Amino acid sequence: MSSEMSLSDQVALLSRQNEKLSAALVRAREQLEKMDERLAELASPPSPYGIYIQPGPDRSADILLSGRHMNVTVDRGAGALRPGQILRLSEQLVVLEGLGFPTTGEVVTAKLVIGTDRVLVTSNQAEQVVRIADPLLASGVRPGDSLRAEPAYGFAYELLERPDVEELLLEEIPDVSYGDIGGLGSQIDQIKDSLELPFQHPGLYRDHGLKPPKGVLLYGPPGCGKTLIAKAVATSLAETSGDERAFFLNVKGPELLNKYVGETERQIREIFERARDRAASGHPVVVFFDEMEALFRTRGSGVSSDAETTIVPQLLAEIDGVETLDNVIVIGASNREDMIDPAILRPGRLDVKIRIERPDKDGALDIIRKYLTPALPIHADEVVAHGSVAAAVDEMARVTVDAMFTKDERTQYVELTYAGGGREILYLSDFASGAMIAGLVDRAKTYAIKDLIATGVRGLTTDHLLEALDQEIRQNDDIAGVTNADDWARINGQSTNKRVTFVRSLAGAQRDDDTSSPPAVTPRNTFAGSDFGGRL
Repeated sequence: MSSEMSLSDQVALLSRQNEKLSAALVRAREQLEKMDERLAELASPPSPYGIYIQPGPDRSADILLSGRHMNVTVDRGAGALRPGQILRLSEQLVVLEGLGFPTTGEVVTAKLVIGTDRVLVTSNQAEQVVRIADPLLASGVRPGDSLRAEPAYGFAYELLERPDVEELLLEEIPDVSYGDIGGLGSQIDQIKDSLELPFQHPGLYRDHGLKPPKGVLLYGPPGCGKTLIAKAVATSLAETSGDERAFFLNVKGPELLNKYVGETERQIREIFERARDRAASGHPVVVFFDEMEALFRTRGSGVSSDAETTIVPQLLAEIDGVETLDNVIVIGASNREDMIDPAILRPGRLDVKIRIERPDKDGALDIIRKYLTPALPIHADEVVAHGSVAAAVDEMARVTVDAMFTKDERTQYVELTYAGGGREILYLSDFASGAMIAGLVDRAKTYAIKDLIATGVRGLTTDHLLEALDQEIRQNDDIAGVTNADDWARINGQSTNKRVTFVRSLAGAQRDDDTSSPPAVTPRNTFAGSDFGGRL
């Protein structure tokens, strides 16, 4: 019996061993198959890549392979092929499929478009004719465009927006109207007569043989509204021409200067190319050069380097080129118009010159009413004293402007010393500007907020405005540090036939020189308690 059990156990053991051996053989077979596949892969020939140029006869294609032009067969499953596309080929050089497009290359500049699919490009003073790849055909190429090209393949693949020019441009649709500008009524009328009449009555201009002006120069002291007027021109041209859009290209003039020869001129060309593109679509375009004297100084003046000897002619060429274009206006702004090259300002270029003066008393009142409005929270005592919010605002504005234009010791600003030995005292009103008035109202709003936080009483008062005016005078102490007094006087619109040799700040001079005992109660500001009014 034991022998029979022993025999059955042996059979079972052998059966299990057989199963294990069978499983091992299966695994070995699978491993052998994988090794065969791996060996086949390692032994397979490489797949060459080429660049598709154009279709050939009878399902063939002209390609570029390792710098050689070849005509090869195209597999039926390769799909649609496009110029400049990367191709995968078989060992027998049959096109198997089309892949993507190259993503790297050299930056070149388009110089001339040839036909519909070729372009002459320049790079490092070398010229080459390349084909336009399929992705670039849709966007189009114009002379002056920066392109990404692969010279070895002979294709241009991508249109590049040059960041150096983009950073120098602020392209926007302005929302400033003439109604937002105060104190410049006569200058706005000159702008309208010069720029808007040709858009409103083009037939009359043609009948009289007149051409619209190419450009306008706005000059005068800083902060008096030159940039605001330029923006309002763009908005008004859009309304006059019936176009819902207008473009305002604000060029950061000083940043155009580049130490590399020819770079500044290239950027000027691209700026005007942008303007031409926008104008071609029918939208009015205003190209605004702020601080124009920094870039287009008089040639041969000896004031700066000789960079202007090539920069100024480039601008002149572009302005003259605008003659045949519609909807493009060049506006320059400057605090020193005497430093701009005369060729730019001659008739036929920036031939309309408008001086933006500092506001007089009526102009200052008009400006302050743009910022001090009944929509602001006005102190209840002011409203009660004057009968209504509107009446209170009008009186607060009047009192503030009266204080600003009063010429006494409280409003003394600077003392000028002339080369002949004479002296002249200038007052706060001699330096009034729209920017100063806007800042004054903003400072008064800050004081009102601080009082609201401290006392819980809400609203602007006349005293807030007078305190802000007093602080405007106090902040004039740094004028004593000017290094070139005559240039400072010219920039601020105080130039005369006499040369200024020294500028002395008079801000707070009365308070500093007063050695008498202080009053029992110190007023909040030098105007408080005066004839102009104060905190109610």
